[in-house]
Amino acid sequence: MASWLQFTDDIGLRVELERPPKHVVSLVPSWTQTLFALDAGEMLVAATRFCVEPAEALATIPKIGGTKNPNLREIAKLKPDLVIANAEENRREDIERLREQGVPVLTTYPRTVPGAVESILRMGRALDRESQAAALARDITLAVSGIEAGLGVWSKLRLRVFCPIWKKPWMTFNADTYAHDVLRMMGFNNVYAAAGERYPRTTVEEAVEHRPDIVLLPDEPYEFDQGDLEEMKGMLPPALGRRVLLISGRDLHWYGVHMVDGLRALNERLSRLRAAVV
Repeated sequence: MASWLQFTDDIGLRVELERPPKHVVSLVPSWTQTLFALDAGEMLVAATRFCVEPAEALATIPKIGGTKNPNLREIAKLKPDLVIANAEENRREDIERLREQGVPVLTTYPRTVPGAVESILRMGRALDRESQAAALARDITLAVSGIEAGLGVWSKLRLRVFCPIWKKPWMTFNADTYAHDVLRMMGFNNVYAAAGERYPRTTVEEAVEHRPDIVLLPDEPYEFDQGDLEEMKGMLPPALGRRVLLISGRDLHWYGVHMVDGLRALNERLSRLRAAVV
């Protein structure tokens, strides 16, 4: 039987679809939300328990485990036309096992803001929703252009930022990550950009040695809260301790439709912090 569509996904694997998808499983929360934005929500037959947006639409969608431990047997029973995965959020062995069972898997791997837009366009093609994906891509591009245009002098006078994503052990991210590119786009220098590992372990003492101007504490993947903020302030030099901010992890880490409002919201928060530093 001739294929309806053949393409290469974000990690270079070939995906072959016999027909336009009617039954889709999403293993990625941000992409689950994006499916509905692409008018493809009716295709969704299962998602992970971490897929929470849009809440009302997902209330009746079966859950098939977490992002790191999906129930592959239940997924196979659903006989999906396509599974949407991510190279970081999902385990390689799970993706490979699904592919070995003949299940088409689109594996995404955006590490930059433009890369996330490319993933959306690729997903739109795979879902037979190219026009909707193109419209979403334009909305994101417009949001990014507005942020960059508003930077002014901060496009050159960049503040240095330490942004941990985990605690016990402390972990952060280097330049080869989507979160880094978001902060770069908003006029900040990640003090761990040159780290040899994508998600290096560190300590607060070591981070201070990198001379950050501000510290950001996102509530995803580690759920930093007000208690963590107060603890962090006590571990920092007094001046830096006054420049610690809790931010939305979704705004920093989620790609897809969340980028439209999330990037703007994060930029607004960081702009106020930047003004306070000056």
